[in-house]
Amino acid sequence: MDDNALGAFLRARRELVTPAEVGLPVGGGVRRVPGLRREEVAILAGISAEYYLRLERGRDRSPSPRVIDALSRVLQLDAEGTAYLTALARPRRPPAAREEPVPARLDLLVRTLNVPAVVFNRCSDVLAANPPARAISPDLRPGVNRMRLLFLDPAARASYPDWERYTVEAVAHLRAQAGTDAGDERLHALIGELSLRSERFRRLWARHDVRTARDATFRIRHPVVGDLELLVEKFTVAGAAGLELLLLHAEPGTAAARALATLAERATP
Repeated sequence: MDDNALGAFLRARRELVTPAEVGLPVGGGVRRVPGLRREEVAILAGISAEYYLRLERGRDRSPSPRVIDALSRVLQLDAEGTAYLTALARPRRPPAAREEPVPARLDLLVRTLNVPAVVFNRCSDVLAANPPARAISPDLRPGVNRMRLLFLDPAARASYPDWERYTVEAVAHLRAQAGTDAGDERLHALIGELSLRSERFRRLWARHDVRTARDATFRIRHPVVGDLELLVEKFTVAGAAGLELLLLHAEPGTAAARALATLAERATP
């Protein structure tokens, strides 16, 4: 993680807010920085420009709750972004993360469900997937890392009609998973690898978007049933840190439901 994660977050979010969005006059000559200037953030938040500069440069890393609330308002953060900013200002160093196996009860549930079901860890590795999920895509099989696939596999862009939206959501979700934890070496190695190998990942990561919930639809171009749009349900797994269960389903009677049934039949041994 960045040694000055708080400052990096403030700077990235400041650059995404335009003067017009906070009621400042748009004119006044050429602006040399994207978004808001530091002094503009400070004035709008009711703090001194010197103090805000110390925050961005990492010289002060413990803003008060009042300052956090003011900065969240100026930077137009949602509830999740505000919680993330608060966590950066109150860092805790947890023990190094351990790889969590899929609990036996969860593995049994995944294998017996009649809808596509997939278990991911916080690095977006697929740890378990039932036959209906694997019938939708070979990408949904144990051993695949969804982040590497989305950003490094050229075939992914052709397979996912919503590739650009998926990549935005995937990076925001990965940052939420990373949080303020500097102890998960595997997760941060993945972030480093993607930053080096994918220009799009690098640009999206620099935005510092934070979101745990993704859009509620999943679209894929399937070689047998064509474009398939499914509903998404995602659950955190109690007692297994970092594991998530993803379920895909469709409204009964729809073309998507019929396509799922066709794929389920093909997946039956």
